[in-house]
Amino acid sequence: MTTENIISETIEKYEQHINPAMAKLFRYMGLSTVEWEAEGNIIRDIDGKEYIDCLGGYGVFSLGHRHPKVIEAVKKQLDFMPLSSKVLFNKPMADLSALLAEITPGELQYSFIGNSGTEAVEGALKLARIHTGRTKIISTVNSFHGKTLGALSATGRDLFRDPFKPLLDGFEHVPFNDIHGIKQAMNSEVAAIIVEPIQGEGGIIVPSDDYLPTLHKLCDDYGALLICDEVQTGLGRTGRMFASEHYNVVPDILTTAKALGGGVMPIGAFTAKPAIWEKYITSPFLHTSTFGGNPLACVAAITAIHVLRDENLVNKADITGTYFLEKLNQLQQAFPDVIKEVRGKGLMIGIELTKEGIGGLLISELVNNGVLAAYTLNNPKVIRMEPPLLITKELVDIVIKVLHDAVEMAHDMIEDL
Repeated sequence: MTTENIISETIEKYEQHINPAMAKLFRYMGLSTVEWEAEGNIIRDIDGKEYIDCLGGYGVFSLGHRHPKVIEAVKKQLDFMPLSSKVLFNKPMADLSALLAEITPGELQYSFIGNSGTEAVEGALKLARIHTGRTKIISTVNSFHGKTLGALSATGRDLFRDPFKPLLDGFEHVPFNDIHGIKQAMNSEVAAIIVEPIQGEGGIIVPSDDYLPTLHKLCDDYGALLICDEVQTGLGRTGRMFASEHYNVVPDILTTAKALGGGVMPIGAFTAKPAIWEKYITSPFLHTSTFGGNPLACVAAITAIHVLRDENLVNKADITGTYFLEKLNQLQQAFPDVIKEVRGKGLMIGIELTKEGIGGLLISELVNNGVLAAYTLNNPKVIRMEPPLLITKELVDIVIKVLHDAVEMAHDMIEDL
């Protein structure tokens, strides 16, 4: 079968068996090809065209694609036991949970291992409710915590929420980085505040330095819990192992996923302080998962954490991210009519455009010239840059050149957009 046949057949199957609107969108964005192989920072399509991955699977590929150490660990585990019996002790899950206790801040100690970020959020919300005996959860406008029913109730975008209402009771949304708003919402009925230390899908929104510490103190004052959703920000993405460390805050519960699987296996986790785990110790089967904590995913996560530390990727994200931000800010200063603002920490970067219509043009030009990027889900005026943490300055320079040319084109067409 020719490559053209494979492409057309794949697109047709999307249209017939997945979602025709999704297929149409991919075509519109210039994505009418099939991804075929990947390694490190590079994705190749079926025709062999190379793309620098600046999206990183929305934060999944912090180690790049197919990191050899993670691949080796997963292949080795396949020869032993891919899935758990769920009856005998599971060493990889025990090892991973101990490692999470080691790398998470403060006294976070106990972990539940699931399969995704939204599952981690579901578990964190349940834990907060059973520990406090309360039901009210405060979240933020334009937040993203997942799309299963409980996580969607916390997610702060009506576009995703409204079609599924009524959602779970007890959720209130306040503006992100609005300390007055959060104070107004707090009372003795609040079980938890759930917050992203840096809003991802909301547009890479970095809060003020006192925001997270204030939330932490409010939770302490009212006997509520602070849940930091680090599904996207965690494991080195922002130049710290966890973004909450930028603000010297230790949450009561912390969620991880995305990069935790080393870009090879799906996995998620929520980790909490010992006192908060008491109800789960009393009744250990209140929250379970058939596939959660499976050996394949756990060895991938263990190896991913070791690679992060051994290859000093957290510090590298800080250094390379600073370089990337400097270059992007220079571009913004040259084309303020196209780029409104550049913001972020580490290699979690948002480029806010002056007009929503510019985004489609820029994304299309980037793809045509071998760079993969995307909008943030809750703010289509913001293009995100979340490349693997091992991206080099040389590759950053190539991305900047491609983006410069695309922005220059948008500048020439700005009145028509």
